[in-house]
Amino acid sequence: MDRFILNASKLISVIAGLSLTVMMFLTFSDVALRALKRPIVGTYEMVSLLLALVVALGLPQVSLERGHVYMEFVVERLKERTKRIVNTATRLCVIFLFVLGGIYLLDVGSLYKKSKEVTATMKIPFYPFAYTCAICCFMQSLVLIREVVNLWRKRNE
Repeated sequence: MDRFILNASKLISVIAGLSLTVMMFLTFSDVALRALKRPIVGTYEMVSLLLALVVALGLPQVSLERGHVYMEFVVERLKERTKRIVNTATRLCVIFLFVLGGIYLLDVGSLYKKSKEVTATMKIPFYPFAYTCAICCFMQSLVLIREVVNLWRKRNE
């Protein structure tokens, strides 16, 4: 399971990087072409959808690398066992929230699919983006479960 989480997080992180690259080139091209009075139609929509992907797809890998801002100045002063308990409790709360968010996004994706909701200019369907973000929420939950397991595994080694 550990290998699956690491490999899946890395893969979706690469997709996030590719999305960011496309976003960058699209924005640059649109600005350059706007100067020539030939803007790219739908740039705002594409950049908005790609931004959702960049954030969602990048989240699990950032968590694995502990790239988030942590407020550990209080926790660091606690005893080792208390630290584990506090870290476990906070991660369990966050796991709950990400699972809830994933379920909600699946529902939203389903509604978008049924209603055939699309973007205004380019007519890109919304539901694949909602489903992708949902999958990323579940992946983030797995990353956090891995962290909790590793917190208590270290104690027993």
